[in-house]
Amino acid sequence: MAAMARVRLFHWKAPEAERFMGPLRAAGHQVDYDEKAAPGLLSKIRAAPPHAFVISLARLPSHGREVATFLRGAKATRHIPIVFVAGQPEKVDAIRRHIPDAAYTSLQGLDAALRKALAHPPAAPMVPPQMMERYRARTTAQKLGIAKGAAVGLLNPPRDYESVLGPLPEGVSLVEGGSRNCSVTLWFVTDPGILRSGLPRTRGLAARSKLWILWPKGGETGITQPYIRETANSVGLVDYKICSVNDRWSAMAFARRKA
Repeated sequence: MAAMARVRLFHWKAPEAERFMGPLRAAGHQVDYDEKAAPGLLSKIRAAPPHAFVISLARLPSHGREVATFLRGAKATRHIPIVFVAGQPEKVDAIRRHIPDAAYTSLQGLDAALRKALAHPPAAPMVPPQMMERYRARTTAQKLGIAKGAAVGLLNPPRDYESVLGPLPEGVSLVEGGSRNCSVTLWFVTDPGILRSGLPRTRGLAARSKLWILWPKGGETGITQPYIRETANSVGLVDYKICSVNDRWSAMAFARRKA
């Protein structure tokens, strides 16, 4: 591989991204980076894959792990080298156990690690279990944390929401529109504009309830996992869990960001 390689960088705080892009550009690489994970980003990457992925673990290492898991799960990106950079040692070690055949390096060693990874791409890359697969054997109620006797708030539910949720534990009550007393809130979102406009109001629920945002699979609505994450992050929400609800809906759980 010539000195000039096209690299896709993943880092979850835009003002800090230049710290990683600068050394790569100085070494002669072209760097693709998007501040926001807009709808269609992953499709764009699959359509025109880079020569390598550089994933920062300096911030939100769980996001880095899941992005790498997704990339390894897609045939179009599976054989592209992945280089993880920075991160706390215990977090890095956990991800190394998950994806042992990726490259791991410090910021100072990034260019050397990248060149080595480009020269020796994985011939038979390990494909770790996708997060959705890890939850497949559990009931929907177990995935969403709906316990016996819980009050569950429903925001914008589809007409068939009872079949979406499936069997529920004894004593569970479903409250359309939600309330302050709900221990779990399920917000079904099918439109990017409604997501953006409703998040500031819905954000308050995350302080009192386990807030799940559910969206249709397939991306036809323009809503994707990265888009929801970035939009929610912008109003002070952070995701901490993801699951496949059924064959049509996915969900992410959010909490208020600590000061």
